[in-house]
Amino acid sequence: MSESFATRFAPSPTGFLHLGHAYSALCAHDAARAAGGRFLLRFEDIDQGRVREEYYAAIEGDLRWLGLEWDGEPMRQSARFEAYDAALAQLRARDLVYPCFCTRKEIAAEIRASASAPHGIDGPVYPGTCRAVAPAEREARMADEAFAWRLDMERAAELAGPLQWSDRELGRMKAHPENHGDIVLTRKDAPASYNLAVVVDDAAQGVTDIIRGKDLVAATDIQRLLQELLGLPEPRYWHHELVTDDAGKRLAKRDDARSLRTLREAGADPAAIVAALRKGPQVPDAALRSR
Repeated sequence: MSESFATRFAPSPTGFLHLGHAYSALCAHDAARAAGGRFLLRFEDIDQGRVREEYYAAIEGDLRWLGLEWDGEPMRQSARFEAYDAALAQLRARDLVYPCFCTRKEIAAEIRASASAPHGIDGPVYPGTCRAVAPAEREARMADEAFAWRLDMERAAELAGPLQWSDRELGRMKAHPENHGDIVLTRKDAPASYNLAVVVDDAAQGVTDIIRGKDLVAATDIQRLLQELLGLPEPRYWHHELVTDDAGKRLAKRDDARSLRTLREAGADPAAIVAALRKGPQVPDAALRSR
């Protein structure tokens, strides 16, 4: 087995898998097997308020139902808080993060009141209110108030310099992390943000090729910045098309009719589903009928 090629499938155990998950897992699995590499399973379960124990086993069962086997023991992010703390400590030591005491309600009110609120890819971004808080005041407030750690994006982007990343379909892409503003890296109810955890875990698992849906293209800009700041390897990417139903609608966890659990219970043929997915990200209804 080649240690120089590794992919991963990283679902959140907050619901059952659907056909979109199956397509992404299959793409990653097939790429790893074709290269003689590793296909890894990771549970992104930091959001403990939404995680349910039953979903871990359900996800593993659904993957095996499709005929997919992974290498090694699945990783759980909930067991890796020390690794995320260490990454944050690196950024703190370089003065690249600052405590933010603003609530979501306060941020929304400030954005509404501002005629020139900064905008990013998904709309207004955090206006940097707490960035200017004096060090002494920060220390005093940190002792009594809840806070999140935010990345000082302007300082971080300047330090990292111009960044790029390579995608199998999109080619060589320029990263624009500044479009996301001062992102949250940790907060009281989340020991690590998705972006911080994923770059730390991909490096720890030796993931060389990240295969996932195009809905995560924008996140790659942030992840490339964090990889650079933390001295982590730059993986290759493949952001594939999203699976849609016959009407062209994107699938989601709430689409129970297309969940793998529902299809299994209805007697669908996993071989037919896999064969259809290997042709592309749209599964005709005929492939979902019971045997």
